[in-house]
Amino acid sequence: MLDKIANPTAAANAYANTAKVGGASPLETAGKQSFGDMMKDIAVSGINTMRNSEVMSAKAVTGDAALPDVVQAVSAAELTLSTVVAVRDKMINAYQELMRTQI
Repeated sequence: MLDKIANPTAAANAYANTAKVGGASPLETAGKQSFGDMMKDIAVSGINTMRNSEVMSAKAVTGDAALPDVVQAVSAAELTLSTVVAVRDKMINAYQELMRTQI
């Protein structure tokens, strides 16, 4: 299912590119990672965790993986998904608050 996503980090890349001035963002020139790059790294890490869980589940079906390894991978994927949903909910709530703000 994750392979069907054309480019899961396109939004993070677009944000990182718009934040750049003169070839580098202000945070990058200060030696720090930009927000877009941080979000991209987090997204890639989450996708890798979910893929690892799928691989371990497939190995469990064929008998190539130990049960504790499968449980650990599935638990990590569940935690990752819960975190992504919580962050999404917070972002939506923040956007809704901004939309309610009168100018």
